[in-house]
Parts: sequence; structure tokens; C-alpha cells
Amino acid sequence: MGEYLIKLPDVGEGVAEAELVEWNVKVGDLVREDAVLAAVMTDKATVEIPSPVDGEILWLGAEIGDTVAIGSPIVRLKVAGEGNVTAGNQSAPVTEAKPPAATASSEKETPTKAEPAKPVETSRQPQRALAESAQRVANIGAPRAEGEKPLASPAVRLRAREAGIDLRQVAGTGPAGRIRHEDIEAFLARGQQTSRPAAGLARNEAVEEIKVIGLRRKIAEKMKLSKSRIPHITYVEEVDVTALEDLRAALNKEKRADRPKLTLLPFLMRAMVKAIAEQPQLNSLFDDEAGVIHQHGGIHIGIAAQTANGLVVPVVKHAEARDLWDCGAEVNRLAEAAKTGTATREDLSGSTITITSLGAMGGVVTTPVINHPEVAIIGVNKMMIRPMWDGTQFVPRKMMNLSSSFDHRIIDGWDAAVFVQRIKALLETPALIFVDG
Repeated sequence: MGEYLIKLPDVGEGVAEAELVEWNVKVGDLVREDAVLAAVMTDKATVEIPSPVDGEILWLGAEIGDTVAIGSPIVRLKVAGEGNVTAGNQSAPVTEAKPPAATASSEKETPTKAEPAKPVETSRQPQRALAESAQRVANIGAPRAEGEKPLASPAVRLRAREAGIDLRQVAGTGPAGRIRHEDIEAFLARGQQTSRPAAGLARNEAVEEIKVIGLRRKIAEKMKLSKSRIPHITYVEEVDVTALEDLRAALNKEKRADRPKLTLLPFLMRAMVKAIAEQPQLNSLFDDEAGVIHQHGGIHIGIAAQTANGLVVPVVKHAEARDLWDCGAEVNRLAEAAKTGTATREDLSGSTITITSLGAMGGVVTTPVINHPEVAIIGVNKMMIRPMWDGTQFVPRKMMNLSSSFDHRIIDGWDAAVFVQRIKALLETPALIFVDG
């Protein structure tokens, strides 16, 4: 018997550190080769860390939420062979875990300062650990006790959330009771177990401490950066989209089978492209530390999207070179990738201006936060039918507000108003969107 030390592998993209966001094992667990031990998050991706060997978990080298340097020890296992660590040479060469492909991501952030890895739990007596592990193996197939966290990969957890499944009620058939995709399918096939009846009215004095980690922490850091460094000015304009909605319905009715169903977003994107041609400073990134504005020719429109894991911003690259249908197809592709957690780093980076929309839940007015270091964000509010005076009588019209924010260091209030007014004119007379010049 020997010990095997696993270091955090190089997860790609030249990153020097990663945040530990999930443990899938605990001390005493028996694991197989390629079993997922943990998940870590870099600036752009969540990566699963598999075990390169069979063994028993003796020690975990970090806590959830810790920032761990690449090459730092994260797991120690007991293995059947000699392992790679000897009692007389604790610094013997070690093998890193296999670096797998990256999956779902977050917005680009400023890297956090690395912290030394902290031991979570020391090894227990081998006989006791083996006995407990054997008992857990024997219990595979039974629902977990109240409060016990189920073992599952981020992809499995995402699928369970989307299906409305409580993972505590799912029998895991993987190592140490780990829940796999096959277990989710089996659970769905036999139907979810009936939830426990409510215990009646009672005071709840519980206070749960939830550590802000992973994507949520990166979102928090990005919002703090934007609000603390960018003086926002928000401009709200009312838009009559009745004609646009009529045109959209007609185009969808006559579209070819290979074309996507059009939403309002492709029309807004094309209107923004035309408005930016007249005010190119809106398509800029501001490096406030260097005091330099980077004005881009290519228009790369970020589409803020809410997913089960949090806010991400997939990017439609070169909207200026796409027609209405191409914009719609790319928005659909990116939305599906964001939802399923398969968006790549390329999909989620490089925006020069952003659209944010809550769809039918969009409210009357919002104050969107600029996606730093951009200088503008266009917010779409919900559409409502309202009576509008046409000069002789009140008529029903489809009305929608645009709530847009601008970096007041770069964009003056007048320029912001002119930009939004130009978009308004294009949306209210949608034929102009298709006219060159």
C-alpha cells in the first residue's frame, strides 16, 4: 500500500490559479480512476478534476471557495501500489490530475489573489475509513438522509435543476453513491417521489450562511467593478413597436424552414448597428487606468442571459456583417449553449456593447449596469398594449421602453439621447432597418 498525491493540473488558457467550487468526494471515500474528484472555476470555465488512479481519499487540500495555485496539492489517496509519495520523501515527484475539457462559463473577471491551500481534514484510521466506505457502497441505491449533500457533477446538477429534481431523492449508482446522468434518467422514468406534507404554520428561526463562490462571486466582483468605477447615466425612451411586431409576424409566417423564428432581438441588433455607424464612440472599451478609449470597428454584441448557474453574456461577433436571419440564428445558438453549459470561452468574451432583456418579465423601467469596460448597455423592457392618441382618437398600440445606461466619462447625455432616439426611429419604422445609408 502507498500514497498518491494529486496536484491541481494546468486547466489551460495560461491561468495561474483556479477557485475550488465543488468537492465530489470526502475523506474515506473509495474512488475509481477517472472518477470526478472536484470542480474548479477559472476566469472563463468550470473544469472537472478526475482521479488518475483508484484509491481511498485520505486528505483534501482546500475548502470550497479557496483560490488554489496550479500545481498545488489538492488530494492525497491511499493506493494499492507504491504510489508517488514515500514516508522519507514527501516532496517526491507527483502526477497531476488529468486536465479535462472546460464547460460552462462566466463573464471575464479580474483574477483574484491566490491563497495557500488549506487542509480540510486529516486522514482517519484506515480500518475505520475502509469500513465506512464499504458501508456507503452497500447503501448505494437508497435516498440520502436529511441534510446529506449528494455527490454529482455540475452537469448533472444543472440537469436536475432544469427538471425540478431534488437530488437528495435520487439513488446514485456511481462511486461512493455519486449520481450520474443514468440515475437522473431512471428517476424520471419511475416518477419523482411524493414530497413530504407541510408541517403546518410555524416560526422559522433558521439562518443559513451561504458562501459566495464560483460564478456568483465573479458576478459580484464584476458588478462592484462596474458600479464603483463607472459613473452611470441612464436614459429611458418609449418606443411604439406595433409596426415592428406586424413585420416580425409576417416574416415568421413566410420564413423558410431552415431559418430561425425571429424575436425582437435581431431587429434591435440591426438597429444598433446602423446607429453605431453614425456614433462609433458607442462601440468602445475604456481603459480607465491607461486613459485610453479603444474604439472598435467590429460590432460584437453581448446578450446578457440568465442561466441556472447565474448571469452570463454570450457574444454575437461581427453583428455588422450579419443580416436579420443570421443574427437570429446566432442568438439562438448562443442561448442554447449558455443554457446547457456548453458555451466556449470564445462564445463568452469579446463584447463591445451589450443588450440586456428580461423578456416578458422586463418591467416598465430598469437601470442596467454597464458591462465593464464597455461604455453602453441597451436594456429592453416588456411590451404592453396601451391606448395612444393618434390626433383624433385613442388607439391600441404595442409600446415598449428602452432603458439604457452609458459611461458618463465618455458619453455625454446629449449623445446618449441621440443614440437611443436613432434606435427608436428605426424600430418604429422598421423598413428603415433594411435601407442602406
